[in-house]
Amino acid sequence: MSATCFVDTNVLVYARDAGETSKQPLAEAWLKALWRQRRGRLSYQVLHEYYVTVTRKLRPGIPVEDARDDVRALMSWRPLSADGVMLEAAWAVQDRYGLSWWDSLIVSAAQVAGTAYLLSEDLQAGQDVGGIVVVDPFQIAPEELL
Repeated sequence: MSATCFVDTNVLVYARDAGETSKQPLAEAWLKALWRQRRGRLSYQVLHEYYVTVTRKLRPGIPVEDARDDVRALMSWRPLSADGVMLEAAWAVQDRYGLSWWDSLIVSAAQVAGTAYLLSEDLQAGQDVGGIVVVDPFQIAPEELL
């Protein structure tokens, strides 16, 4: 399968969160697989949330320069910017599925990116949201999907 996966912020954060001993190795496995197969996508929203979370909210956090290096590396995944098309799509998702605004933006970014899957623990696993299937990366291994 050559489908791409849109990665939500929580997957990136758990990969750096040493305090999450059960989720960290799973998040790392997903990111390694996506890097290796070049199937990862994300948005600038995800990068913004990641940077703030790992430098200000995570305890212990990671050094600012390490977080910046992570963001710079993830720029190769061609992050999407919120534009008019994405905003309209997010409003449609919000109205149809009743998701929060921020989750609607994530789903619409995944739609605009043309991904098949959204890796997130924040939405219902297996749910099809506007043509994007939600996958909980802590319930399924990358080799089962990719």
